[in-house]
Amino acid sequence: MISDILTDAEENMELAIEFAKEEFAAIRTGRAHPAMFAKLTAEYYGTPTPLQQLASFQVPEARMVVITPYDRSAMAAIQKSIRDSDLGVNPTDDGHIIRVTLPELTEERRKEYIKLARHKAEEARISIRGTRRRAKEALDKMVKDKEVGEDEVVRAEKQLDASTKKHTDAIDDVLKHKEAELLEV
Repeated sequence: MISDILTDAEENMELAIEFAKEEFAAIRTGRAHPAMFAKLTAEYYGTPTPLQQLASFQVPEARMVVITPYDRSAMAAIQKSIRDSDLGVNPTDDGHIIRVTLPELTEERRKEYIKLARHKAEEARISIRGTRRRAKEALDKMVKDKEVGEDEVVRAEKQLDASTKKHTDAIDDVLKHKEAELLEV
């Protein structure tokens, strides 16, 4: 019973870290990468469709992404989606492919992205702490219902606290890496 609660908490904390990594990947740095477009969707036959399903992405240069739509009729929708996003880029097309050239990041824009990354990291930490709180409540309920002894719950809470610390430290490491990447000129 206690091990199930701890296992569930551990899995949820891992999911929070993975989600934070995905969020960080979507934050633009000075280098181009296809993950920047992972959260974008385009209107395709009346349905919002992820760009990853509408086109292939290549990075021929450090600051350029070439997008090849699978269906040319989706080209305008893909361009509109990219233009309307918060990436700060203007796509161009030649009828067959879409080119996205990333401008150099200004110091001000870098600071905005760092602030955004810190916000995303804090959201992940809040999620981890919420998972810890729910697990602790479940453990306390077990003691109250006299399903397990207090000593077992104290040991489980120590494991839970150690797991929480490990996962929040992992979020901090990912954030530190992203900040270093953003400050890299």
